[in-house]
Amino acid sequence: MNIAIIPARGGSKRIPRKNVKEFCDKPMIGWSIEAAKVCELFDHIIVSTDDNKIAEVAKRFGASVPFMRPAELSDDYVGTGAVVKHAVEWAIANLGEVEFVCTIYATAAFIQPKAITKGFEMLVASDSQIAFTVTSFPFPIQRAIKITKAGNIAMFQPEHYQTRSQDLEPAYHDAGQFYWAKTEAVLNEVSAFSNAAIPIILARHQVQDIDTVEDWQRAELMFKALQSSAHILDSIDDNKNHI
Repeated sequence: MNIAIIPARGGSKRIPRKNVKEFCDKPMIGWSIEAAKVCELFDHIIVSTDDNKIAEVAKRFGASVPFMRPAELSDDYVGTGAVVKHAVEWAIANLGEVEFVCTIYATAAFIQPKAITKGFEMLVASDSQIAFTVTSFPFPIQRAIKITKAGNIAMFQPEHYQTRSQDLEPAYHDAGQFYWAKTEAVLNEVSAFSNAAIPIILARHQVQDIDTVEDWQRAELMFKALQSSAHILDSIDDNKNHI
């Protein structure tokens, strides 16, 4: 059995009620749930939440909320790993044996069903325990600069001042969309940032972290642009079919 776990706490501080706030005419969490449903990979799509409103929206979009997350797993300091482990343990006790788990963030509006499917296929074909989404930094991290206490500029790695960008090793960061894992990796709390994991590489335009109001506004603009581009491409394909 494969399950999707969508952690969705109600206590967002920087963007109040972020998980159910309308994003491009749909509650944010709705995009994650619908992507999981389209994949047809999951026997159960479970939302782990401590919030009744989030639970209501999640059920409306077709996810299940079979339990309310306990208070000790709902504060600002509890990591996603502990929340997912709790949900997986519940699923094993109440639904049966679980082979693969996909943790999907509730704010991953850019998530694509085909990427979820690709990630699953990559993990199954590998000897790894985890596969998760990453994307490249748009600028070489080796040439990053900082502002000193005196207000001046300094490089983090001054030895690369004269190094050409094309000669520097590419760097990647967590795209914050989803994480596939074998069940034992979740239960044993295996770190994704280790050689136990493989990357699912996404293009930068498919990724947008949303932590501030500015992030949200930028994400909506990007999302609408991508939808418009997809619509234009579909129209071109339709026209070709009628030639």
